[in-house]
Amino acid sequence: MRLKKYFVVAVGALFISCEKDKSIEVTTDEYHAAIENVTEIMIHDIFSPPVASRIFVYPNIAAYEVIAQSNSGYLTLEKQLNGLGTTPKLDPKSGVNVEVAALVAHMEVSKQLVFSEELVEKFRDSLYHKWEETNEKEFEVSKEYGLKVAEHIKKWMDKDNYKQTRTMSKFSVLSNVAGRWQPTPPAYMDAIEPHWAEIRTLVLDSASQFKPVPALAFSLDRKSPFFKEVQEVYDISMDMRNKGDGCDEVKMAQFWDCNPYVSVSQGHMMFAKKKITPGAHWMGITKIACKKSNADFEKTVFVYTKTSIGMFEAFISCWDEKFRSNVIRPETVINQEIDENWKPALQTPPFPEYTSGHSVVSTVCASILTSVFGDNFAFVDNSELPFGLPNRSFKSFKAASKEAAMSRFYGGIHYRAAIENGMDQGNEIASFVITKLKMTK
Repeated sequence: MRLKKYFVVAVGALFISCEKDKSIEVTTDEYHAAIENVTEIMIHDIFSPPVASRIFVYPNIAAYEVIAQSNSGYLTLEKQLNGLGTTPKLDPKSGVNVEVAALVAHMEVSKQLVFSEELVEKFRDSLYHKWEETNEKEFEVSKEYGLKVAEHIKKWMDKDNYKQTRTMSKFSVLSNVAGRWQPTPPAYMDAIEPHWAEIRTLVLDSASQFKPVPALAFSLDRKSPFFKEVQEVYDISMDMRNKGDGCDEVKMAQFWDCNPYVSVSQGHMMFAKKKITPGAHWMGITKIACKKSNADFEKTVFVYTKTSIGMFEAFISCWDEKFRSNVIRPETVINQEIDENWKPALQTPPFPEYTSGHSVVSTVCASILTSVFGDNFAFVDNSELPFGLPNRSFKSFKAASKEAAMSRFYGGIHYRAAIENGMDQGNEIASFVITKLKMTK
């Protein structure tokens, strides 16, 4: 009896030991969750669309560099991205769980980019606790390597001129110069990120490498090309009002609004309604594509990284043009020249009009996703469901990007030229990024 008892205890101890030493399993859902956590923090902290693109790209690059050190199918971005030096090498005998290390690197870099660091830490600690319970030794060595890569990325990130732009001067509004951008109601906010073109690019040679064709010359002559575009915005908005709020143009505009700070006035009070940024919407579409295609962990990190790099470059290129051409918004011209009581279907964002950010960014993201998943990748976009908007279905990424671009016209905040030329600008950026970046063998 005593021998039997000892045998049972020994077997039980062996079973517990084996359970404790099993390898940590990281799922793609945990990587998606890490990005969603950052997105929720960005909504909470109210980051502008260009800054949000920066918050997405560096953590993804950190995670990708970990993957590229262990998977021969993916190529490191060192010396491919401007200023990025050699990534700390991974010893194949170290026992590092690459997926754990990738998420550690992602979360550590994310924490440096947001205001509410404690919200990243809360999410991180929930994973750390689970991983440590599963295999403490594997977790510690993986964490150590992930933090080493994160530190490498942070040092590189800190030299992108972002901190310097925080102290640069506000944008000077030239209200006495005809056709120049002016703040718009209801908040009359200052122009956001007027110096974003001075942020270091990742792949592009410079912010102005892909300058679009010049904006139409400002003119109040009713027969001029510029004023015809102003009139077109006004006419389509009136047609939409006649159709009612249920028309597809209104639904399209609302679905792609993605304004992180909508000012709402009620009596003497003004408050903000928070939403995701355009970049966050495309990160959501990236998640949908990865899940639908059953992408494994490494491919998921790769797709997020390539898409966020393109998005980051798109914002720099677009913002370079916005503050060069400094074009007045439709709302200002229509109120002054056509109808003083007119309001666009969407709230006008606080920065110059040309080119359309949605057009440039959406075209770039859609093109990169198409390069990975193919031309006819149909999907249901549920990115706006948390904000009370129904799903929309698309036959392809490019179909979605064209709708996103045109939504700004129906929203009454862009002229047609800014949309069409913005899509051309996006196509040029995307083609360059796709061709120049060598991420897979």
